[in-house]
Amino acid sequence: MIDDSTGLFTIGELARSTGLTVRTIRYWSDEGVLRPVARSVGGYRLYDAESAARLELIRTLRELGLGLDDVRRVLAGETTVAEVAATHVVALDARIRALKVTRAVLSTVARRGSTAKEMTLMNKLARLSAAERSRILQEFVDEIFHGLDTADPVIRERMRSMAVDLPEEPTPEQVDAWVELAEMLQDPDFRARMRQVAEFNAADRGPDVPAGASMWFARRLVQLGAEARQRGIAPASPEAAEVLRGLLGDADPADVLERLRSSADDRVARYRELLAVVKGREPAGARREEFAWVVAALEAHVGS
Repeated sequence: MIDDSTGLFTIGELARSTGLTVRTIRYWSDEGVLRPVARSVGGYRLYDAESAARLELIRTLRELGLGLDDVRRVLAGETTVAEVAATHVVALDARIRALKVTRAVLSTVARRGSTAKEMTLMNKLARLSAAERSRILQEFVDEIFHGLDTADPVIRERMRSMAVDLPEEPTPEQVDAWVELAEMLQDPDFRARMRQVAEFNAADRGPDVPAGASMWFARRLVQLGAEARQRGIAPASPEAAEVLRGLLGDADPADVLERLRSSADDRVARYRELLAVVKGREPAGARREEFAWVVAALEAHVGS
C-alpha cells in the first residue's frame, strides 16, 4: 500500500501482490477493463481492494481464452460468464477439430515424404467443408449418370447420398484416403471409367427390371465368390462352372463378363476401398478378391 495509508495500491504494488507484470496491468487499464479509482498527487494510478479482485477475474477470463471485448462486456454486466463460456466452448471445439485435421495432415506428409506442393494440396483438400465435399461428390455422380434414365435408381441414389465427410477425429489414414479419393473424383479418366460402368448398368435394365436389382446381383456375386474362395474352388474348375450357373441363371456369361471387367477395374476397386477407409471401415469392404474370382471364373468358362 502507499505511504499515506489510504488503502490504495499503485500498479507496482498490485503487480507484486498478484504476480502479474506492471506492463500487463497498465495495458488492461489503458484498455478500460481495470480503471483506476484515483490518482496520486504525482499522477500515478491507484487501485483499491475491489480492483484487485477485478484483476483476478480479468486474469482468469484471459487465461481461458476470452478476448478483451468479451472481458469488458462481462465486467460491464452486458453478458454473463456462463454465456460467454458457452460461446467459447463452441469456438474451442471448432479449433480442436481443426488442430486434429492439422495433426493428421502432418502425419500423412511425414509418412509420405510429401513435397511442399503435395502438402499444400493435401491440406486444402483435408480442410474442405462438408458442403464442399458434398459438391465434389454430387458433380461426380451427376456427370457419370447424365442422360442414363434407365440406370438403376437405387445405385444412383446410393452414390448421391454417400457421405464422404471426414470424422471429427480423422486418422492419418482417413485423411490420406480422402485426399486420394477427392483427386480421383475429379480425374477425367476415372470419371470416364465410371461413366462406362454406369452405361453398362443402364443397358442391362429393361422396363420390367425392379429398382435395386443391380445391388442384389452385386451382393449375390460377392457372397458366391466368397463362398467359392473359402471352399478352395479354382476359377477354372468344373465346380466353378456350377457356381456361375447359380449366379447368372439365364444371363449371357460373355455379356456379364464384359460388364464385370469394367466394374472390377483396379481404379474402381480402389474407389470402393477409399470410401471404406474414409467411413472408418476396413478396405476389405471393397471385395476386390471376390470380384476377381468371379471374373476369372467367367474368363475360364465363357465359350467352353
